[in-house]
Amino acid sequence: MPTIKTRDGAKIFYKDWGKGQPVVFSHGWPLNADAWDDQLYFFASNGYRAIAHDRRGHGRSTQTFNGNDMDTYADDLLTLVEELDLKGAIHIGHSTGGGEVARYIGRHGTERVAKAVLVGAVPPGMLKTAKNPEGVPIEAFDQIRAGVKADRSQFWKDLSMPFYGANRPGSKVSEGVRDAFWLMGMQAGFPAAYDCIKAFSETEFTDDLRKFDVPTLVIHGDDDQIVPIAVGGLRSSKMIKGAILKIYKGAPHGLMTTHKEQFNTDLLEFARQQPQAGASVRRDASTGPTETRAELT
Repeated sequence: MPTIKTRDGAKIFYKDWGKGQPVVFSHGWPLNADAWDDQLYFFASNGYRAIAHDRRGHGRSTQTFNGNDMDTYADDLLTLVEELDLKGAIHIGHSTGGGEVARYIGRHGTERVAKAVLVGAVPPGMLKTAKNPEGVPIEAFDQIRAGVKADRSQFWKDLSMPFYGANRPGSKVSEGVRDAFWLMGMQAGFPAAYDCIKAFSETEFTDDLRKFDVPTLVIHGDDDQIVPIAVGGLRSSKMIKGAILKIYKGAPHGLMTTHKEQFNTDLLEFARQQPQAGASVRRDASTGPTETRAELT
């Protein structure tokens, strides 16, 4: 299996499909690179070099006891970028992976970054605080920790329901999709599965977002039960200068699966856009109030 070695000796598994401008995908918790297979194949089939890695402790990467935090995740991503000599890359991060992308840019800049995409992402910060009154109370994350400790297998099965909106009336999410979520969750080591809860819930990304100086697309479902849009996308899109905000009406957290065709089309359109100086913001009347776009001009 292709791997790169990090500074502390951990081996990070990655997939590397196709040729062209690199598009790097960072996955959510408790998943791995397989969560991006639809997008990897799509981009590799459209003239891009599509890359996704298993975050340390997840999937086929080393199950480290230490380093399950955002700073280390970002540094691991830097090592991957440097080892593969990626330049002009488009970085796409979902959920915890969005935090990884934000912290990567915050710590290491955008010298090798062309564009960024945050999807149902945890930035600017999930935890309810005085500065973030719409955030999620710490007790909710304590319950997640308790669930992981008590019975991880059942917890992943239960979590797959709100993750894909399978608990909503009329849901068409298959058992196969939920089974795949469970399988990826079970491949995560216990230290990573547990410690990553603190990483995605208690890390503050405001300063990282303010360092974004590349075209950025923010995608969020307005029925996201894992990272509520009011906590994530609505706030982060305001903090990133010139960001495009695209809201998927009725979409859940795992929209890259449930809204695959729309999502892939939007990503490819954004990837192909030629950035120019300046930006303007407009509301697309054809889509109604659920979609606001700040388009490059």
